[in-house]
Amino acid sequence: MTKEIEHLLQTFEEWTLFVRTLTNLEEKIWNSSLEEGKWTIKSIVSHIMLWDRYFYKEAIEKIALRQPVMLKHLDFDEFNRKAIEYGKRTETSEIVNKAITYRYKIMNDIRGLSEESLHQTYLDAEGNVFYIPQYLKDFIWHDQHHMEPLKKYLAKLEA
Repeated sequence: MTKEIEHLLQTFEEWTLFVRTLTNLEEKIWNSSLEEGKWTIKSIVSHIMLWDRYFYKEAIEKIALRQPVMLKHLDFDEFNRKAIEYGKRTETSEIVNKAITYRYKIMNDIRGLSEESLHQTYLDAEGNVFYIPQYLKDFIWHDQHHMEPLKKYLAKLEA
C-alpha cells in the first residue's frame, strides 16, 4: 500500500477516534444544536454514519467482492433529512457503534485491496467514475467540515 493511501486512511480514521471521545457525553448534549436551527450532535454523527454505510455497501464492499459499484446520485437533502430522522429514533449508543463499525469496515476492505484495485477507476450504477483515493479525500474534507465546529462547540461547553 502506498504511503499516500496509508496516510489517507489514517486521516480517515480520525472520525472514529473523535466519535469515541463523544461516548461520555450526556444525552442532553448529544441532543443539543451547535447553533439555533442547526443539526444536533446526534444528527451529525447519524449523517456521517449513514453516508459511510451507503458508500460501504454500494461501493467499497462491492469492490472488495469484485462486484459492480452500485452508487447512484442521491438527493442529498432527502438523504440528510432521513439521517436526522434516523438519529431521532435511534439510541445514541447504536449510532456510535455503527459509526465506528462502518468506518472500520471501509478502512479494512480498502487495506485488503491490491495496489491495482486501489488505483483503478470504477464506474458506478450511473456511469460516473468512482476512484478510492478521491473518495477518501472527499470524505476526509466532509469529516473535517463537521468535526471542526463540533470540537469548538464542545470546547465552549467545557470552558
